[in-house]
Amino acid sequence: MKLAFPMPHLMEIGAITQPWELTVDGPAQLRLARRAEELGYDLVGIPEHLAVPPEQQRHSGRFWLHSIAAQAAIAGATRTIRLYNSITILPLQHPIALAKALATADWFSGGRIVATFGLGSMRREYEYFGVPFDERGRIADEYLEAIVALWTQETPSYEGKYVSFRDIGFDPKPVQKPHLPIWIGGDSDAALRRAARFGAGWVVSFRTDPADIPARLDHIRSQPTWRDRPFEVVSGIGTTRLTTGHAPREDAGARTNMSAQEIVDRLSFYKAMGVTCSSVPIPAMDSADAYLDYAQWVIEEIRPQV
Repeated sequence: MKLAFPMPHLMEIGAITQPWELTVDGPAQLRLARRAEELGYDLVGIPEHLAVPPEQQRHSGRFWLHSIAAQAAIAGATRTIRLYNSITILPLQHPIALAKALATADWFSGGRIVATFGLGSMRREYEYFGVPFDERGRIADEYLEAIVALWTQETPSYEGKYVSFRDIGFDPKPVQKPHLPIWIGGDSDAALRRAARFGAGWVVSFRTDPADIPARLDHIRSQPTWRDRPFEVVSGIGTTRLTTGHAPREDAGARTNMSAQEIVDRLSFYKAMGVTCSSVPIPAMDSADAYLDYAQWVIEEIRPQV
């Protein structure tokens, strides 16, 4: 199983962010990413919202990075670790600009960027960008078609309702061939159909019961657009479950800190459910250095058992 390194202070969600994380600035994150790479972690994921509406800020906070800018920054500070955006809200950004940013980051990183797309759930965030919320699924499908065309055609052309272009110059292409891996986030039937058609992976929603993952994977593989291929299934083993709007869910069984055996058991269960990439949540602690010691313990003591 691949392990992602949970980077501190990528967001400020009240239910899961500890006070010490707020002291971890950008340069400190680059230092942590280099150490995660040295330890042998496989990936770092960067979440994204571009404009959090006032009514969402109580639980979601206001602090979110632009994921592709962060991917490029971390890629420049490292050599081997892969970076995925978790998750870019696809309809909010023009597909030509989005495809260019991701291809550029992939080019500079030597082919270490994964593109992860979802639709999000904040209607007001769509309003800020003048994008019709009720058409977001159709927009996403069209944008995905356009992005693949931009990444794979020598002189790309695409004709659609929401975006059109013909015989444009679009280089550099991504280093990875035929194009960047595309992971799809979400748990709706439409998201799963999108994963079957476009995806090299599926990022499981934090609202999804892990026991439901096999059935959802069966649904993906039953789609007429599915073709057998390497396919990642990404789900962290977070003990604090969140509901819509990043509010905490009441869960008497949730624990912040787990023993080694509890972590191994939980990762093994997720692996049995079909998960190929997971992460161990940041436990209660008081500093970035203490967290790095814990991250090393996970690699040395936990990883060999899963």
